[in-house]
Amino acid sequence: QVQLEESGGGSVQAGGSLALSCVASGYMYRPTRMGWFRQAPGKEREGVASIDRSGDPTYANSAKGRFTISRDNAKNTIYLSLNSLQPEDTAMYYCASRSVTSWRPVAPLHPSGFDVWGQGTQVTVSS
Repeated sequence: QVQLEESGGGSVQAGGSLALSCVASGYMYRPTRMGWFRQAPGKEREGVASIDRSGDPTYANSAKGRFTISRDNAKNTIYLSLNSLQPEDTAMYYCASRSVTSWRPVAPLHPSGFDVWGQGTQVTVSS
């Protein structure tokens, strides 16, 4: 059974930084694309950043210049470095992955492009 486990969320003041990690586990599981999404109360889940196996990243406009996604294929792990955090970044952050055999359309920053989801880790930014 494939599972994603996030870690690294927390509470910071505006301008602060956090680092998130997500490990994918499962027999012979080698996801093609992995990414980070977030969902604030009362809002839809939105893509933050995703990365393919070659390390090519895709960022949402809100993340460009502040967040950095990276990947370690040997560890089946992705990371998200969050810098210059603002109160509007407050949300539950979810890790997601796309399987090699996925039938879903390719959508680097849309939830429909991903098959497996983690439970989420909370990021809270105070002003």
